[in-house]
Amino acid sequence: MQTTLSERASQLPRAAEAESILRTCVHCGFCNATCPTYQLLGDELDGPRGRIYLIKQVLEGNDVTQKTQQHLDRCLSCRNCETTCPSGVDYHNLLDIGRAVVDAAVPRPLGQRLLREGLRQTVPHPELFKSLVNSGQVFRALLPGNLQSKLPRNVYPAKPRPMTLRERQVLMLEGCVQPSLSPNTNAAAARVLDRLGISVIASREAGCCGAVDYHLDAQAIGLDRARRNIDAWWPSLEKGAEAIVQTASGCGAFIKDYGHLLASDPAYADKAKKVSALARDLVEVLRDEPLEQLGIHASQRLAFHCPCTLQHGQKLGGAVEALLTGLGFNLTSVPDGHLCCGSAGTYSLTQPELSRQLRDNKLEALESGHPEVIVTANIGCQSHLDGAGRTPVRHWIELVEANLP
Repeated sequence: MQTTLSERASQLPRAAEAESILRTCVHCGFCNATCPTYQLLGDELDGPRGRIYLIKQVLEGNDVTQKTQQHLDRCLSCRNCETTCPSGVDYHNLLDIGRAVVDAAVPRPLGQRLLREGLRQTVPHPELFKSLVNSGQVFRALLPGNLQSKLPRNVYPAKPRPMTLRERQVLMLEGCVQPSLSPNTNAAAARVLDRLGISVIASREAGCCGAVDYHLDAQAIGLDRARRNIDAWWPSLEKGAEAIVQTASGCGAFIKDYGHLLASDPAYADKAKKVSALARDLVEVLRDEPLEQLGIHASQRLAFHCPCTLQHGQKLGGAVEALLTGLGFNLTSVPDGHLCCGSAGTYSLTQPELSRQLRDNKLEALESGHPEVIVTANIGCQSHLDGAGRTPVRHWIELVEANLP
């Protein structure tokens, strides 16, 4: 696509990157066929091709309006379009660049500013978030339905983690909301890894991956969180830790982008590149291990929801399904498995109506094979889907661990 950046846009730190991405797009429209918001709304500007055109207009010096911001806000950042695109357009990075320019030019209404700032001040802080969740459970009956659906129906307490220190060691990101909403997930992962001779090293200095801030109008703060995590992990990596494991695919997709996002930071570029190279979704670690040693012979009927951050962001579609099938689980067929469930980080709160529509569509597909349980690989998707109060939704590693002999 022919592009001529305005003089102002050409001074942006990522101007050359934006121009290169725009020139890659041939405007074919294949992306719209798999875009969840385009399918719901039928508006060209609520599909990837239209959003790319809006960003092009902004970077070429055209007026920026609240309508522009609204169409960009409605994007789930699911990256389904990247999987579909025959030209390899790096859409999510272009969207990040465009959103930063638009958000700097268009003041948000007070309600939106308060919501976004409130999310940024609570979600990345595990202790504060835990207090809010606990308070919500106490007063659950008094809360409106939309808030009740954000609280976990069942909290499976974390069982003790193994204490033996193995020769093989990995780091594990604890996450922001997972310790409160699904506290047994990381503990279950640690117990399965221990059976395979791998110890999980705790890194209490590491915190939020940075994605929440980065995607809520605070990109600089999100990158500062990335730098702090790199500093926290670096000593263990120097001592030989094999990987940085994530059980939440949303966090994993963002950490794998550290190297790209900090490439122009001379103090962190090399370290960020190594951290991204060592970032592993849990399934990437387990699929390379002799899983027959676990002695699992499961037979439960499951539906697997493959999060967008796993299949489109990390290109690991089919990996968890193959692992679970190999362990004996009976996986049902899920129509339109490539489509987003509507969680998308904080999207379920910033775009609740669209998010509910997508959730209900996804649940119809997941439940079509009558599974006993739905399993997924991302806490946001897990909480969002389970909030409908239908078929129970859990992280897949909890089902694996529960079937250990």
